[in-house]
Amino acid sequence: MNDQLRREIEQLRREKTKALKIRYRELFGEESSSSNHAHLFRRIAWRLQALAEEDLTTRARERALALAADADLRLRAPRQFWRELEAKAKEPQRDRRLPPVGEILYRQYQGQAVSVKILNDGFEYEGKIYDSLSSIASVVTGTRWNGFTFFGLNKKVQHG
Repeated sequence: MNDQLRREIEQLRREKTKALKIRYRELFGEESSSSNHAHLFRRIAWRLQALAEEDLTTRARERALALAADADLRLRAPRQFWRELEAKAKEPQRDRRLPPVGEILYRQYQGQAVSVKILNDGFEYEGKIYDSLSSIASVVTGTRWNGFTFFGLNKKVQHG
């Protein structure tokens, strides 16, 4: 990089964001959607260097052509990839606050010991299966509760 270009880039570093946006428009021929000073500075500095070096080096251009001509390059993902991706999207996401399947949650409530087993698809309390911890908390207390709050799972993500 020559000294004149180096000085111009150093001057850019001290410019206000508004001035950088104007310079960006001059160099790229369009408005920048960003008003981030560091982003604008880097993009403009890169562009000035690319223009001074007359775009890519010969080595970089040859490498890009070699990559583009790669015969093994897939144009489409295999069908199995899309099937697996679709199946994964349909799976219900397990809440990270929950302990692993098989663990037991314990809670004392008004002298009553409450223990709930974590299942793959729900929760077991006193031999009955429930869809949510909230429904168990409601049965135990007789009023509506957030199940994660009732069992102290909202304090922090413990598992994951």
